[in-house]
Amino acid sequence: MAKLDSLLVKMVQGGASDLHLSEGEPVRMRIHGELEVISDKPLNAEAMTQLMSEICRPDQWERFERDLELDFSYGLQKTGRFRCNYLRQFRGMGAVFRLIPEEIIPIEKLMLPPALSRFAEIPRGLVLVTGPTGSGKSTTLASIIDQINRNTAKHIITIEDPIEFVHQNKTSFIVQREVGAHTPSFAAALHDALKEDPDVILVGEMRDLETVSLAISAAEMGVLVFGTLHTNSAPKTIDRLIDVFPPGQQTQVRSMLADSLQAIAAQQLLRKKDGKGRVAAMEVLVAGPGLGNIIREGSISKIYSFMQAYKGLGMQTMDEALTKFVEEGLVSAEDAYLKVVDKRAFEDFLKAKGIELQM
Repeated sequence: MAKLDSLLVKMVQGGASDLHLSEGEPVRMRIHGELEVISDKPLNAEAMTQLMSEICRPDQWERFERDLELDFSYGLQKTGRFRCNYLRQFRGMGAVFRLIPEEIIPIEKLMLPPALSRFAEIPRGLVLVTGPTGSGKSTTLASIIDQINRNTAKHIITIEDPIEFVHQNKTSFIVQREVGAHTPSFAAALHDALKEDPDVILVGEMRDLETVSLAISAAEMGVLVFGTLHTNSAPKTIDRLIDVFPPGQQTQVRSMLADSLQAIAAQQLLRKKDGKGRVAAMEVLVAGPGLGNIIREGSISKIYSFMQAYKGLGMQTMDEALTKFVEEGLVSAEDAYLKVVDKRAFEDFLKAKGIELQM
């Protein structure tokens, strides 16, 4: 048994989401969103090398020593799977391990807006789940893919770095590919996927021009494409997709995106008010009458007006989601205040509800 395994077991038993190791520092774990020190003794270089190298294949350790960083997944029997990130930093080596739940949570149990369950029923086009690192994008996407897998006979291809949730074939047929292990890049795998008769493609991260271009093209060709970006709102997501391209291509890309974009869900995680876990606040944009024209004309500032006009389709802004959580007593006013965009409107809401902001 690798020495790191005992820390991973302790992490799972303690309800932590992440384990942090850093040379010259004590061990830390993130529990319900807060980092906590769980050891008194700092880790030295020898201890870090042993902890990190024992769970790697020789070729992975060589890659880390060459590239100074490494992403991979690690499974520990009867405990769980972990996403592992190795890095070099000022003090020396560092590593972060994130728990990947073994069981995929059905989307109806994730406390997500009802519109999210309909994402699995979209026949074709581009669907994006966005948010900062650690906001639960992978969990949301895994639940959507699982719903497709349970209910329809589709050929689903996932391209991930690394593979997190492992899907078993149910009604659908799923192929999961890991960048580095099964393909050299997201773009290469996506290019190949278009020749493999896919119904659904999941792109774990749309991080470069070629990947974004291929994803939009696949969506235009009639494939249902899911992807992720590190953006925190629907308008910023659209801007980011377009800004990836050179100015001379942006008009064409706007037109392609206007025809192919079906939905965006931008999410952030907040601590529950009772301290028992976290909950995802989500901004939801879905295709409706006029959205294509807004994108085609570059009038992204009109997105929120569009969302208000067609709320009946299940759309909501991040501020509306946060306000609802506070009203229901699910999250504290203070935590929500840090995330809302229109802080004055939120303060007016709190005043009307007789809620005092303790900051």
